Parts: sequence; C-alpha cells; structure tokens
Amino acid sequence: MNHQGTRAYNFNAGPSALPLTVLEKAQQELIDFRGSGMSVMELSHRSATYEEVHNQAIANLRKLMSISDEYEVLFVQGGGSTQFAMVPMNFLTPEKKAAYIMTGAWSEKAFSEAKLFGQVYQAASSKDSNYRYIPSLDEVKFEASDAYVHLTSNNTIFGTQWREFPNTGDVPLIADMSSDILSKPIAVNKFALIYAGAQKNLGPSGVTVVIIRKDMLELANKNIPTMLQYGIHAKNNSLYNTPPTFGIYLLGEVLNWVEETGGLDALTKRNEEKAKLIYDAIDQSNGFYYGHADVNSRSLMNLTFRVKDEELEKKFLAEAKKEGFVGLNGHRSVGGCRASAYNAVPYEACKALSQFMVSFQQANS
Repeated sequence: MNHQGTRAYNFNAGPSALPLTVLEKAQQELIDFRGSGMSVMELSHRSATYEEVHNQAIANLRKLMSISDEYEVLFVQGGGSTQFAMVPMNFLTPEKKAAYIMTGAWSEKAFSEAKLFGQVYQAASSKDSNYRYIPSLDEVKFEASDAYVHLTSNNTIFGTQWREFPNTGDVPLIADMSSDILSKPIAVNKFALIYAGAQKNLGPSGVTVVIIRKDMLELANKNIPTMLQYGIHAKNNSLYNTPPTFGIYLLGEVLNWVEETGGLDALTKRNEEKAKLIYDAIDQSNGFYYGHADVNSRSLMNLTFRVKDEELEKKFLAEAKKEGFVGLNGHRSVGGCRASAYNAVPYEACKALSQFMVSFQQANS
C-alpha cells in the first residue's frame, strides 16, 4: 500500500480515520479491560468500571473544548440525522419560527425535518452558487422572536466552513458541528446547543455528542417521546438506556490522544498545515486543479476540487486508488474529488497526496 504498511491513506468523509495509537490500545484492551476479565463491550453500562470510562470521556471533552458548567454534555444515538428532528421537536413551538442558514445538503436535510414540526424559513443561503461560499454575517436575517437560528459549521460535501459565527443575541444559536468539532477552538458559549456525529473527528460511528445549555432544558417540549427529550438524557447522565459503550470508550481514547499530542492548539496548527499542503497543490497548478469552494470559505476538513477535464479526473482517481489513497471521490452531488483531512488523518498522508497531485500534473500536462 504505502510506507505505513497495510494502513491506507484514508481520506474518507466519514466514518473516517482514527488515530493508530488509539486502535492499538483498543486492540490490547479488547479482551480484558482493566483486569475485569471482560471486554469493554461486555461490561454492564451500570457497572462502576464502565461509568468511569463514561464520565472520563465527558470530563475530557469539557476540558478540551473549555465547556463551562452552564452546559450539559450528552452522548446520544441516531447521528446528526436524528438531531435534525430532535431540535425542532424540543424547541420549535407553535407560536414561533425557526431560522435556518443554508450552506449545503445537511442544512437542507435539517430544514426539511424541521418543517415537519412547525414554521421555518431560510435566514440566508448560498444555494445559488451550488454552495461555494458561506454567507457573510450581514446576509443572515432573523427575527428577535425566533425559537432558534440553526447553522451547519462545516459542509462535508461542498468543502466550505464557517470562519466566524453570527451573534444571535437572545435567540438561541444551534449548530451541527459533525464534521469540524474539535478541529479548532470555538467559543462554546456563543451557542445554545451544539451537536455532532462522532464519526469524523471524535471516534467511531454510533455516538452523537450534544452540548446543550442548561436553560434550554427548561424550555424544551415535554410532550414528545421519552428518548427524544434532551432533558431525559441530561437527568440520567446519558445512561437512561444502554449507550453505545464501545463507541464512548473509543471517543474517550481519541480525546486522550488529542491531549497527548499537544491539545487543541497543536491540533489546529496541524490541521492548518495539512490543508495547506493540498490547497497549495491546487493553487499552484495553473488551473490543472481548481477548487469548488471560494477561497475565503474553504474548509480545513473537506478539501473539494476538480481536475481540468473529465477524462483526466477519472484517470487521477484511478491512479490515486492504486497508490493507496482511499475515499478521494467527491460526493455524487458535486462530483470531482474530495480529500477529508480530519484530525486523525496524519500529516504524512496529506503530504503524500500533495506530492501525488504534483507528479500527476507533471505527467499529464
């Protein structure tokens, strides 16, 4: 495959790369976890051994993201897609509207789910350009009486990312951060609720993290199914039913890895360096490669680009695959190529891709 032995250069959009050291540790502990004679997957979620894993993962996330005591940190199931419905079920009341900022396919899905529960409208949209940019803050229009404003912080399919977030004053700001949570520092206290599927930056698929301000729990609708009430998960420390225990264990280990490799600041710097390698290959190619996203809206997580003609693009993807690069095909709605350089994708993989892009251009110009 490549110098990593059997490890692929994994640029999948999600589920995505996990740190090798985390996988190795999980492998060592798989059969006998901390002398229990059981795998972490076999432990009762009510046992003290598992509870320590659970609480430590929450504490680690609080520390790394500087989450204050005003917020609850929850682990739920159902991915970001269940959150699309859970948010309006809990907070969209008949007398209010919710504002959605449209920046891609996931915003569209969140918007269409919310329509099932009440009045929603678009506060801003970049659809007219096939989502090449993030709307400017002054383009975002919402009402002071709105139930909430919803945005998607990073758009995996189109390769765009918010640089700074709107200030919504007393209107709760809710964000789907599935694809860039923990990739850089963010001011959690700007948000009433943040949700994120774990399978890109935090761990394996199956766990969804919710960070919710405690005052939102007071406002939430209680006349909805028990499992869809944030308050139930908060009251039960995310142990109301059996949580995805193995996923939470791995998430905790990924957070330990972030800490051990220098914390969030070091991670941010690595992510910037990784993305620069690939964007430089695009920008210095004299149009052989060109990006989908406008330069000032570019994502550090999902780098979307095209090759100047379609036959060459097919050849590029086929040759990249032979060289051990996995997951470089763009999403079917945009086409082209996409390199997802999430936290656990090593610098070496991005460097190898950048070098491959340069040599492919030289061979085909």
